[in-house]
Amino acid sequence: MKLALGPLLYFWPREQVEHFYRKVADLPVDVVYLGETVCSKRRFLTRADWLRLAERLAEAGKEVYLSTLTLMESESELRTMRKLVGNGAYPVEANDMAAVSVAAEAGVPFVAGPHLHTYNQETLDLLASLGARRWVMPLELSAETLAQMQQRCPAGLETELFVYGRMPLAFSARCFTARNRDLPKDDCRLCCGDYPDGLPLGTQEGERFLTLNGIQTQSGRVCNLLTELPRIGKLGVDVLRISPDSRHSEAVIRAFHEVMTGEVSPEVAQQRLDETTGEIYCNGYWFGEPGMATVAGQ
Repeated sequence: MKLALGPLLYFWPREQVEHFYRKVADLPVDVVYLGETVCSKRRFLTRADWLRLAERLAEAGKEVYLSTLTLMESESELRTMRKLVGNGAYPVEANDMAAVSVAAEAGVPFVAGPHLHTYNQETLDLLASLGARRWVMPLELSAETLAQMQQRCPAGLETELFVYGRMPLAFSARCFTARNRDLPKDDCRLCCGDYPDGLPLGTQEGERFLTLNGIQTQSGRVCNLLTELPRIGKLGVDVLRISPDSRHSEAVIRAFHEVMTGEVSPEVAQQRLDETTGEIYCNGYWFGEPGMATVAGQ
């Protein structure tokens, strides 16, 4: 199995982004996804900046993909996506069927992102016929569903699984982070930049329920499948995806790497991670339960 670092979902200052990926170059990840997938107004880094980061990471031996927006609402966003797909140097992660169409027409290899509603073998066949080299399982599917889909997965199509991070659950035309500040979306003042790991949304009982990240709604708890790695390996998963955060990405990457290489057991790695992050984890979708549930391994 390979270890992948998914696209950065939050809005960080340019200097923080560049510092983060300088560290990533030396971390034990095989695949890195780069680019803005949430909101086109986040422009601290230009397309040229992302390409420069891609070149640096590729020189460090990483397999680099450029990720497209998930929700495109204007012609300008479509033009940006077309330029990204046609960058001429790197394959892309297509997070919208428009990007799939453009990549297929251009003959550009792509990864079918987790938001394409890939729920059955017929969709896998279609994506593979259009040029997909890998698909990322939608976050709400279970291990049982994955096992069924793996039985008929097209030859040569790799499978990637989201194994750690706050799960991106939904996208909206409305920016809820701006709404929290009583700001309109057109004059949001890029307030999502004030929340480097999203804005927590709790219940009246004080339980963390969701996380607001601009137009994206994420899970409140962090999805964590570290202790499920032995089962994941038996299902023939090719790539494990970790979603970046501002505090613990290095520790999380090293924990998964140590289990994958057999240096420590999943239980020991999880205990160390608990001591480092202090996060409340969830894994319900993997077991066919509500996503925010925490289910003991089976």
